[in-house]
Amino acid sequence: MSVNGAPAVLYEKRGAVAWVTLNRPDQFNAYNMAMRDELFQILAAIHEDTEVRAMVLRGAGKAFSTGGDLAEFGQAPSPIVARWVRFRRDVWGMMRTLPIPTVAAIHGYTVGGGLEMALLCDVAIAASDARISLPETGAGMIPGVAGTQTAARRLGLGRALDLCLTGRWIDASDALLVGLVAEVVPVADLDARALSIARELGEVPRERAAMLKRAVWEGLDLPLSEGLELEQRLAKRLMLMNPHDNRTRANHRRSHSRKSAAPGRNRAL
Repeated sequence: MSVNGAPAVLYEKRGAVAWVTLNRPDQFNAYNMAMRDELFQILAAIHEDTEVRAMVLRGAGKAFSTGGDLAEFGQAPSPIVARWVRFRRDVWGMMRTLPIPTVAAIHGYTVGGGLEMALLCDVAIAASDARISLPETGAGMIPGVAGTQTAARRLGLGRALDLCLTGRWIDASDALLVGLVAEVVPVADLDARALSIARELGEVPRERAAMLKRAVWEGLDLPLSEGLELEQRLAKRLMLMNPHDNRTRANHRRSHSRKSAAPGRNRAL
């Protein structure tokens, strides 16, 4: 629960889309233990709910998230207890390995662990007012919510090191330029656009999306030859799971060809 007794994370289903809102607006959605615990439970529920085909992660109020709540730093448990809790409640690992497409809809301050949460999602879009930074180095720390790993994979080595080492601020336009986000939209359009993207991505059957995500994410850690082998293994497994789906695949290819030929929205994917 947040200080006013409201849940620290809100969850609803909008059709087949899981709509997850970080809900500590008075603290700019700073991440505390209550938010960690509630987010873990919600992600676990999404993982098990086969009706959910995509997820949107967003923040209430004027910020997406400003990262860890400094007010709780002095209340941290012993290192042994902390390691046990993180092992039992691997929120970040669960978010990254959800078997569905995930979309981060960022706006306002998206800082530290808040930005790192967005980087754990498959796709991020930004409102035009987004202000983004990884400031941990200036506070005597390093990004600790997988940021050193996800930033390099999303942005490339040089840009990731620049953001991590300098802690400098970038805006939404810069984020689009470096590939941190796929699209920038007006603040008023952020939720509608995030929902639209999630619904589009959610058209892919859940087991197919899970295998595709596994091929891409795990392939990043493999030499190209091993990544190609992984891709082939997963493709064959999917065909065995859907032996009568050849006609559907052929129809999808024809439909995709027609869509590609038509003019559409420009996105920096």
